[in-house]
Amino acid sequence: MEKPQIDIDRVFHALGDPTRRAIVEKLSERPHSVSSLAGPLNITLTAVGQHLQLLEESGLVRTEKTGRVRTCSLEAAGFSALERWIQDRRSTWERRLDRLGDLLAEPEED
Repeated sequence: MEKPQIDIDRVFHALGDPTRRAIVEKLSERPHSVSSLAGPLNITLTAVGQHLQLLEESGLVRTEKTGRVRTCSLEAAGFSALERWIQDRRSTWERRLDRLGDLLAEPEED
């Protein structure tokens, strides 16, 4: 089964919000329930749910419901897409900077 394509704009949008970044940071420690995420953030369960929905849609978080508890954990797909995007840009800029360095290293003609 083919994995869905991650929209890098959605990943950046998801990470552009400080509350969502705080959720991602918390989930980087270990999986958490929605209620344990809401407590330290001082926001409602509904608000956490909305943030989690966007994080899920961007491929950064996955949630699983067992009984009455919804547990959240990090999902690799969004981070992999982000890493690929950064690496693609890094390669381009490294080549450009290498060419600039070569040009600057050439002796000047009088």
